[in-house]
Amino acid sequence: VTLDLSGRPSFHLDGWTATDVDRIGDLSTQMVEHFLHSFATTAKATMHVRQLAGTNSHHIVEATFKAMARALRVATEYDSRLGKDVVPSSKGTI
Repeated sequence: VTLDLSGRPSFHLDGWTATDVDRIGDLSTQMVEHFLHSFATTAKATMHVRQLAGTNSHHIVEATFKAMARALRVATEYDSRLGKDVVPSSKGTI
């Protein structure tokens, strides 16, 4: 998962096979994709989700949410290399 809180909502999903089954417990696998898309849109974020490997839908979904959480953390935490109170951004530099 890569995530940019850019103010320009966009969602891309590549290689996703978690919907090969209808449900994981009580969770509809189609709702996972809907949630990810809705999150990106509402947060005005650009988000790319790429499944590199795996066949177990439960583990694919679990890994996706963990990767999303890590990407969100990186996108919002201060980077001490850039100075105090600076959130990582390429805005204005590319």
